[in-house]
This record gives sequence, C-alpha cells and structure tokens, in this order.
Amino acid sequence: MTRTLVPILMYHNVGVPPHNAVLRSMYVRPGAFARQMGLLRRLGYRGVSMSEAMPVLRGERRERVVAITFDDGYSDILDNALPVLQRLGFTATCYFVSDALGGANDWDAGVIAERKPLMDASQLRRWADAGMEVGAHSRHHPHLPQCDDRRLQDEVVGCRYKLEQLCGRDVTQFCYPYGDCDARTVEAVRAAGYVAATTTRRGRARVGEDLMQLRRVLVGGHNWLPQFAVKLLTPYEDRKG
Repeated sequence: MTRTLVPILMYHNVGVPPHNAVLRSMYVRPGAFARQMGLLRRLGYRGVSMSEAMPVLRGERRERVVAITFDDGYSDILDNALPVLQRLGFTATCYFVSDALGGANDWDAGVIAERKPLMDASQLRRWADAGMEVGAHSRHHPHLPQCDDRRLQDEVVGCRYKLEQLCGRDVTQFCYPYGDCDARTVEAVRAAGYVAATTTRRGRARVGEDLMQLRRVLVGGHNWLPQFAVKLLTPYEDRKG
C-alpha cells in the first residue's frame, strides 16, 4: 500500500536578492512566492504549519496539505511572505535562531558576503500573533553533531525555553541547522520534548517515517512555477534525497 506523501516546503528568504548575493537561489522573489502559494490553492492543497500537519504525518487523518517552513527567521519573511499566507488562509512555521534575534546570519560569514537581517523579538511576536508557528533552530546555529553533550543540550533546550518565553506559546517543532544531524543529535531533540524535526534531506515526507528526521522539498529562486509543480506532484524531489 502506498504511504501518504506530505510535501514540506523549505524556504529561506522571500525577497529580491542583492546584487552581490552569492547564493541567489536562497531568495524566492515575492511575486514567485505568491504564485506558488496560489498554485497550492488551485491544486486543492491547504498550506499549514508543521504542528497543523502532524495529524496527517502521524496517519491520524487524511487531508491534502502542504507544510510550509522558513529557516533562520529572516525579516523579509514577515514583510513579504506573511501577507500572502494571510490572504490565502494558510499558516506556516518559521524556525528561529533564538540568540541571533535582531541580528544577522553571521554563521554564513565564511560562505556568503551579505548580512541578512533577522527578525527581532517584537517581529517574532508579530509572526506568532498572526497565527503562524514559531519553531526552534538552535541558539547559535552550530553544526550540532560537532557539539559536546553539554553544548548540544544547551543549544536544543535553551533555544526552546527562550522562544517560548518570547512568544508565550509552546515550541514543539525543531529544524537542524545546516540539516546536520546524527543519532546523538536526534535523540537530544527527542529528549527535549520536540514533537518533530526537519532536515535538509530532500524529498516529500511519508506518513510513518521518523518524525525526528523529516525530509523537505527545497524551493529555490531558480524554480519557475512548472518546476515547483514538478517538485510538489512527482517523485522528482524524492530522488534527490
């Protein structure tokens, strides 16, 4: 019997890439994002946060849903993605680096030149108050498998504690920085009380898979609408994982 597939879309920036952008594919332009979300609606999908997708991912309910996720908590998500989501009645999860709020993507300094602004605490609360989900992405965005046990615990548990204090809501969803995890990391996230965790391993999630190592569908700025549809509806992305 074929297991139900649940696409979990992975975005970073929704905005226009600066002229000096090295990884331009990380930017999905606002118009393209709006067209992608509109296509989901036309295809009969409901865009949901990770928590809203859980009953489907656990096999408790059958529904045509696509989970929408954003990594790192860039401020352009609030400016450019939130209005589109609200207009369509969709929800989404944004994974925040708790100790970098109001700062920039310093963890990328050795790879890309541009410093991209992150939401601050008040913007995070605006995101949550709009009905969107706050997810955890560690305290400092390290490679978690390289952390000793004490720091791993601090990054995973400390992030959740701080985000819950800021938004006044339970934070139950985690995303591994760089998608980097091993058995010890996965167990630390599970022990911290998170319900599910996403990786950067590509593919559509399948009902019955380990909820602590969920695959996602990468959406880049180079993906035209027909390509987006192929990623969503065919095994194309599954073969990448």
